[in-house]
Amino acid sequence: MERDALTLDGNAAAGLLGELFAIEMTAAVATCDACGTSGAIGGARVYGGEMGAIFRCATCDAVIVRLVRTSRGISFDARGMRCLVVAEASA
Repeated sequence: MERDALTLDGNAAAGLLGELFAIEMTAAVATCDACGTSGAIGGARVYGGEMGAIFRCATCDAVIVRLVRTSRGISFDARGMRCLVVAEASA
């Protein structure tokens, strides 16, 4: 099977994305790309105000997430995060 036949656009993952971001994110476990430490997003150091927030690793102080509110919406930049684990809701 050709690769193009298996390629979809981002809209195909709408359900999965909705599940990820429609939950309590402070309990999600992030792994810092700089030092490899894992911890709840709620335990990160956050600096910010009305326009957004910068999340820094509680261990090494590296930036793990940037959230910025603009006139077009919210920008989510997680380049400093190696991995994000979100626990499934209990049934």
